[in-house]
Amino acid sequence: MKNRTRKTLLSLLLALTMLTATACSSKGDGGTTTKAPQDESTQAESTEETTKAKSDAADAGDAKANFEGQTFAQAHDAFRTKLKTENNDDDPIPDPPEGLFDLISYPSTVGDLAAYVSSDPGDGEKHPMIIWVVGGWGNGIDDFPFTYPEWDNDQTGSAFWQAGVLTMYPSFRGGNGNPGNYETLFGEVDDIAAAYDYAASLPYVDPNRIYLGGHSTGATRALLAAEYTDKFRSVFCFGAVDEIKYHNNTQFTFDTTDDDEYTMRSPIYWLDDVKTPTFLIEGSEGNGDNLLRMKEATQNENIHCYLMEDADHFAPLAPLTRLLAQKILEDTGEEPSIALTQEELDAAMAQEPVVPQPVLTQLTVEELGLTLSYPYLWGVDDESADGTVELSLMSPYDGDNVWDMGTLYITSYQEESDYLEGMTEYLREEGYEVQDATVNGLPALDATGTAENNNGSIFNNRYILVRNGDTYVDFDFYIHEDFGNDADELFQTIIDSISFGQ
Repeated sequence: MKNRTRKTLLSLLLALTMLTATACSSKGDGGTTTKAPQDESTQAESTEETTKAKSDAADAGDAKANFEGQTFAQAHDAFRTKLKTENNDDDPIPDPPEGLFDLISYPSTVGDLAAYVSSDPGDGEKHPMIIWVVGGWGNGIDDFPFTYPEWDNDQTGSAFWQAGVLTMYPSFRGGNGNPGNYETLFGEVDDIAAAYDYAASLPYVDPNRIYLGGHSTGATRALLAAEYTDKFRSVFCFGAVDEIKYHNNTQFTFDTTDDDEYTMRSPIYWLDDVKTPTFLIEGSEGNGDNLLRMKEATQNENIHCYLMEDADHFAPLAPLTRLLAQKILEDTGEEPSIALTQEELDAAMAQEPVVPQPVLTQLTVEELGLTLSYPYLWGVDDESADGTVELSLMSPYDGDNVWDMGTLYITSYQEESDYLEGMTEYLREEGYEVQDATVNGLPALDATGTAENNNGSIFNNRYILVRNGDTYVDFDFYIHEDFGNDADELFQTIIDSISFGQ
């Protein structure tokens, strides 16, 4: 029996070898930042940026010469963009986590567009919702909102729905097989306005508490939408640019010889049209100069600018979206009341990284009468044969977090009636802490220890062995030692969900 046990453990350790390349990165400090006083060189740079901002603001009148007397909404609706290329894609849309999000279609001026929308809570109440526009130039959606990036680069907007704020992730024209083509910040503004109309029509959404947010290109789209419509209660823009010319021009689909095409896509020329509270946030090491230029270009009291010192384009997202989620939940009055101070933003940036639980889905193994919950994004590799179950569950991604680096192996086999006792003795000899346990009312052992693979990497190991009649099933969890105890809660959640249909 012990020979069989050694062989089983060795095979599992060999399997871990393939994980080492991605699992061995050490955990960082979470990208927290502190605000440092400016030295003389920094003050000089700031003065130069302010001077340039005033110069750029003076140029705004020339750029808008062909739109004199028009609001952005009027100019936008009258303008006919000319596309030099017709780009689109037919990328498939993964099914969202059941019970958490629904995949829907919302009507727009070019036809029906796909979106993920938070499922109806079923409580008969009307809830706040945020429409989150992710960064990048793509116009589609995928499973990105349900991934778990590093603390210092979380563009998912998932902090909102994790806190209980209903969330909508819209795709836009030309993406995911949607009608139309990419319009590079023009027609997408209409799609955002259409997304609002759809959200407001949902019986479980409060139409007076629909917010808009986005990051990078998504933030620029959100800011243009705030200039276009006053329907949103508040708007949050992380890292928006003032001028479209600062974007990657290889992605432009419009006629780049027409200056008016740039003006219609550049928020700095239309800031005075913002009618709802709009918060511009960026790291000083990101698009900070863009933020300063917009701050100098308008006296609009609805626009609030916050520069996070010593932070890049990504670091503010994780801590500050969590702060904003709480602000939204507390914003229950007839009029919007969200306010921010630089001090509370700095305090949020200095917090310890938060380790949320992943979205879970259910696995059913009919041969064993087994069901359990596991992370939605994990794939299941089934190598079962000859009546023996052998499954590997792991993420297809290599993010520096416990959901992407954690692994679960499930194996079943027939053994002698005293196998639990034998395994307990063996594991203790190997340095594991072992205790008797029950899982779903069945006798089991629960062991914790460490294991080393062929490359010398050390993994924390949680090992559960369950006896169900004459069948034994082991659940073998691994996470690289660099993650310490961070995976413990996830592993325990999975263990607690194990059920055998006796």
